[in-house]
Amino acid sequence: MSGNTAGNVSGLDYSATRSLLENGEISASEVVDSYLEQIGARKDLNAFVTVYADEARARAAEVDAKLAKGTAGKLAGMVVAVKDNIVIKDKRATCGSRILENFVSPYSATVVEKLLAEDAIIIGKTNMDELAIGSSTATS
Repeated sequence: MSGNTAGNVSGLDYSATRSLLENGEISASEVVDSYLEQIGARKDLNAFVTVYADEARARAAEVDAKLAKGTAGKLAGMVVAVKDNIVIKDKRATCGSRILENFVSPYSATVVEKLLAEDAIIIGKTNMDELAIGSSTATS
């Protein structure tokens, strides 16, 4: 990477990140590793209920291959987290509730399908107030 490090990728906007990815100055794998490092360093925030580290790394490798071929979607290499009330097929969706702690979705939400179709990388599910009733996640 010239003049940039994976450690500060999170501060870049879409255009800057995408430009670096398309020019081969960074890889989607480096972007994912940067975010995973930050998530790990800030566990005290309780921001994530689930982190898909292995899946995100595997997806990043797929996206890197598409970038190299010039076939990547509009969101290639962009790292996304979704609230825990947005379902992803075969993943838990608790909606911040213990009542739903074992619910595994049989399908993905349309927004998830559209993100994946454009080669975004979903890194995990973020915390929320129970059933989205509240505003702080302070007690979740």
